[in-house]
Amino acid sequence: MIAESTLLLFLMTVLLLFLSPGPNMAFLLSHSTVMGPRGGYAVALGIALADLVLTVLTASGITAMLAAWPPMFDLLRLGGALYLGWMAWQAWRSGGMAALAQAPQRSHRQIVRMAMLNSLLNPKALLFFMVFLPQFVDTARGAVAQQVLLLGALLALVGLGFNFVLAHGSGVIGRQLARAPQFARWQGRALALVLLGLALRLLLLQRPTAQ
Repeated sequence: MIAESTLLLFLMTVLLLFLSPGPNMAFLLSHSTVMGPRGGYAVALGIALADLVLTVLTASGITAMLAAWPPMFDLLRLGGALYLGWMAWQAWRSGGMAALAQAPQRSHRQIVRMAMLNSLLNPKALLFFMVFLPQFVDTARGAVAQQVLLLGALLALVGLGFNFVLAHGSGVIGRQLARAPQFARWQGRALALVLLGLALRLLLLQRPTAQ
């Protein structure tokens, strides 16, 4: 359906994009560092599920309709900023992300849902799927929706593998650092500042204007 050369270019581009830091990477690193690799695996799974949801929305045209409605971008932007701000407050108040991650009510299933929500509330993710995936679609090679679904599934699969490797590495390092007496408090405060910075960046994000 899609030319092999196009798929190769797509995969290379996706890998380069994954190397760019963002809210998902910060969320994954924070959880894998304090919860070990399994915490990071849960985040990776949540991100992959969000990617699949955005792929389906893009293939069905819903993403384009949402992006065309000006208030939707602002709602997602404000919702994402509030969510990240709440997480920053929780991390700071608890004296460390470790206290949050080790709480009995915080299961891996809940981490998956949180990671999925964190990704879906980022308006840049919605715009990314709407703009990025269609660039690799060839209308002469079959239904556009099917090609978008294939590309999105590949992106989610590659992202899952990349994030699994990242979670494993940071989880092992986190276990070593956790032996330091002041690590938990320092890591929690640092995480709170990172999340607050991401929230502020979302608040300052401008809605793209039509060309």
